[in-house]
Amino acid sequence: MESLVERVLGPAAPGERLRTDALFALAMAVSAVVVVRSVRDNGHVPDVLGWALLLVAHVVIVWRRRAPVRVMVTLMAILLVYHSLDNNHTAPMAVSMVALFTVASRTRPRNTLLIGVGVMGVMLTVKFSEGVAEGAESLRISGWIVAFLLLGVYVRIHRQYVASVVERAERAERTREEEARRRVAEERLRVARDLHDLLAHSITLVGVQTSVAAHVLAADPDRLDRAAIAKALDDVAETCRAARGELRATLQVLRSGSDDDEGGAGADEARGPLPGLDGLPDLADAARTAGARVELAVADCRAPAAVGAAAYRIVQEALTNVVRHAGPGITVRVSVRAEGAALCVRVADDGCGGPEHGGGQGGGQGGGHVPGFGLLGMRERARTVGGTLDAGPRPEGGFLVSAVLPLAPVPLGGLS
Repeated sequence: MESLVERVLGPAAPGERLRTDALFALAMAVSAVVVVRSVRDNGHVPDVLGWALLLVAHVVIVWRRRAPVRVMVTLMAILLVYHSLDNNHTAPMAVSMVALFTVASRTRPRNTLLIGVGVMGVMLTVKFSEGVAEGAESLRISGWIVAFLLLGVYVRIHRQYVASVVERAERAERTREEEARRRVAEERLRVARDLHDLLAHSITLVGVQTSVAAHVLAADPDRLDRAAIAKALDDVAETCRAARGELRATLQVLRSGSDDDEGGAGADEARGPLPGLDGLPDLADAARTAGARVELAVADCRAPAAVGAAAYRIVQEALTNVVRHAGPGITVRVSVRAEGAALCVRVADDGCGGPEHGGGQGGGQGGGHVPGFGLLGMRERARTVGGTLDAGPRPEGGFLVSAVLPLAPVPLGGLS
């Protein structure tokens, strides 16, 4: 009953629990007085000492939930004296059963067994010493003792089961919250990487193209090569349009669930299709526009979307670094092919830009300048799909980026 009240009303404060137990003990004391006045058994109507012992037994029961075993032992001592005076034997029955139930429902099974054996042993010993008839009657009472002990054990097991269910639910809720936070962090990292790759690539191309236009203007102001200037400005405009479109697709994921999503598309639909191997020719054309000679060789192979996107971003970052650091007239060889169960991506430049442009051993994509997040980002992209990436100067000059990406799906944190 008390377990049901706690589940419905919630756990009570210690003061409220003590008041509840006091009222419960008072109700049992009143019922004991009624039993003495209305039920006649083999015992006598209690005298002053009997009433005092009966009252003390009901006072002690107030602390039954705080110290079940000690209350039960004290109660046994009080009732042993009470019954030895041959007072009414039915009156303290309720308080005895409540104490037994509390011990069984709130202590370890060993305590329940010891208390139960002790109570029945003392009772049977006393009763059989008074006669066989008294002993037989005590055997009937023993059934009630066992019943209340089993009821208390059931309540304790049920309470433990409910507590374990609640604990598992809370742990599952914490796990869901941690998983949600992890996914948010991964999505932020993915957007940050995409923005880095996109903006670094686009800004580098715009810088090179505007430098071409500025060079044409400064080389011979009297005879302007309008066609060259127009082409450079058109290239700038095209690069800006492409960057704006990809930037919109990248940031659209941050607006998932908004009114702008057609049909209530989710985050996965909002981000649009991932870039893949089919976008590599456009990257090569953009690098050629910036003055690099790009030799592209892409084998016809089917790659998972995440692997294709990782290969695309690695090539994009590698070409961006070539255009930015290797200087004009650089030759870049881009090779993408399947070897066994892996996709091999190789981007190598010849380093012909010269040391002053960062070419050769001192430049390329990573040497001769303070490294930023480019190489780190490429390695992280390779790791997201279970691959590896190596980057460094070539012995014959220039720089080499080599990545091996498994074509089989890898259960990692997803594409970043």
